[in-house]
Amino acid sequence: MMKINLKVWRQKNAMSKGKLVDYELKNIDPHMSFLEMMDTLNESLILRGETPIEFDHDCREGICGSCGMMINGQAHGPVAGLTVCQLHMREFKDEATIYIEPFRAKAFPIKRDLRIDRSAFDRIVQSGGFISVSTGQAVEANTLLITHETAESAFDSAACIGCGACVATCKNSSAALFTSAKIAHLVKLPQGKKEATKRVLNMVRQMDIEGFGHCSNTEACEVKCPQNISILNIARMNWEFNKTGGVLR
Repeated sequence: MMKINLKVWRQKNAMSKGKLVDYELKNIDPHMSFLEMMDTLNESLILRGETPIEFDHDCREGICGSCGMMINGQAHGPVAGLTVCQLHMREFKDEATIYIEPFRAKAFPIKRDLRIDRSAFDRIVQSGGFISVSTGQAVEANTLLITHETAESAFDSAACIGCGACVATCKNSSAALFTSAKIAHLVKLPQGKKEATKRVLNMVRQMDIEGFGHCSNTEACEVKCPQNISILNIARMNWEFNKTGGVLR
């Protein structure tokens, strides 16, 4: 069993001043997930009549991306390719001090404690619109000639779960990796080519409107992405944008 010291960011709302608060937990099972440890902490706070720490989570299977937080200064913690819910306490030493903070970015305002508002991502996706398809009976899949390599590449881009680790890790709080993945996975497929010009212009414009910073190619986003989304998606987004000349035709 482990003893750990926690320094957790507590903040009432976006307008309040937050601070790190010290907590101590004993008898923590090393095989606990990080979120189970947070649940244990909240149970102890409730028993003491204190307000529990708010944090986002849902699937706890590394699929939804809602559990993102900074752990010892790293998005999702010290292990590459994992979300917080997949992180286990055995990755930390006994009597370790762990700093837990929310993802920080102008476009990700804090709601409370470790909870942030990631709706800016939703608005970027919404700005991309829909793809044009014929209504009626579904077309036989094999009538769309797509090579295996193209399908795999599109799937790799579509694997982005929108957790925001790329933004939190980037020194400029850029959303280029997220936005480019959403653009690239459609533009690589025949279904997404008809609106490709409109999509890239609208999504890049919305990304700027939301207040995200510019990409300066440090590649930090790729390093901390739990889905290992490649920065080649950013190159594809820039290429698609430059093809338009910045003007919708």
